[in-house]
Amino acid sequence: MKAKKTIVLMMALGMLFSFSIRAVKAADYPNRPITFVCPWGAGGGTDACSRIIAMLLKKEFNVPVNVVNRTGGSGVVGHTAIATAKPDGYTIGMPTVEITMMHWVGLTEITYKDITPVALVNADPSAINVLADSPWKTYKDLENYIRQNPGKLRNSGTGQGGIWHLGMAGWLKAIGLSPETIKWIPSKGAAPALQDLMAGGIEMSTCSLPEAATLIEAGKVRPLAIMADERDPKFPDTPTLKELGINWTCAAWRGVAAPKGTPPEIISALGKAIARVHKSDDFIKFMKNRGYGIQWMDAAQFAKFLAEADQNNGEVMKAAGIVK
Repeated sequence: MKAKKTIVLMMALGMLFSFSIRAVKAADYPNRPITFVCPWGAGGGTDACSRIIAMLLKKEFNVPVNVVNRTGGSGVVGHTAIATAKPDGYTIGMPTVEITMMHWVGLTEITYKDITPVALVNADPSAINVLADSPWKTYKDLENYIRQNPGKLRNSGTGQGGIWHLGMAGWLKAIGLSPETIKWIPSKGAAPALQDLMAGGIEMSTCSLPEAATLIEAGKVRPLAIMADERDPKFPDTPTLKELGINWTCAAWRGVAAPKGTPPEIISALGKAIARVHKSDDFIKFMKNRGYGIQWMDAAQFAKFLAEADQNNGEVMKAAGIVK
């Protein structure tokens, strides 16, 4: 009986010791620089969101938070870098909607299950953008041209099977056309795609309005429609596809996550800090000035959202014929 009591006491002490060690580690976190992985190119929307969060997170934690752009593989390289990093809280990143899509097109085996959600911070719908001096002044002008000239136009905004590819494929399917009616040109993100648009390498981009905002405001790009339920307040003259009688919406979103296996105490510390960042005047002003949608989900809500998005996107991609 005495030996049994001793074993129970030792187990209790062990659990207490383990809890104490974890508590100390969480209280001490972070005590050195944090790497913040952005899976998309410099100058794009994900890069901008990554940098404002990193800058404000630095103020919260009082340690450097360094953004690293890990591009390539249609988002695979960056998301893999987040998922396979040491789960100690010192490498985190900004997963995008592509993590619920890439595996469906056979680009990677990495899925949302390989990361630990911290928070969802943003969502922006796809738009149909063309050059301001193009012959298409309205959405209907463009649709008529596409129907009469299948296979002639080129579109870009993300990699093969990325969210803006899905936006295009779903839109074409909704108007009774094959996803191959417009040629998809893979890119490392919206910024290089828009550069290609300006250079004449493509005729359109289905990236978001915020990503194209600078060119739109400069009078170089014209948005013809947005794939959302409502118009964007910053671009009130751009109609939704639903207004035009087309039942299709598509949005990109961005969150913060850590590798699978990161201790709950560290995820909690990150979540609390990012919640304060998200509510800050600096963050809200930055996002509104650029037209980025401000959304919030905590770790539990984001985890549920990821599972649902993965299933829903898979179904749409299969229907659109872009699943391998």
